[in-house]
Amino acid sequence: MKIGELIQLLDETIANVKIAIIANQNRAFESPHTSYEFTQRALELQEDLDDLMKAREYLSKFDPEDEAENHFSEEELREFLKMLELLRNTDAHIY
Repeated sequence: MKIGELIQLLDETIANVKIAIIANQNRAFESPHTSYEFTQRALELQEDLDDLMKAREYLSKFDPEDEAENHFSEEELREFLKMLELLRNTDAHIY
């Protein structure tokens, strides 16, 4: 996998997490009984977003045409892709 492809997956994940944050922030105003849970979830997602942004900044230092396997171990890459898939496939409207 090329670094550019990894950055593209990361960008998709970042967009999905941003949508989820907004959805949770909006839902926090629906009911005083659930506002804490949605606010808490938005804060957790913001922490995830901050980590994703740091990862994107780090990856942007590499040449997009480089192979990711040249910079990361197979296990690191597999775990990172797994985390991205979990965050990317989460539907924001379900929160």
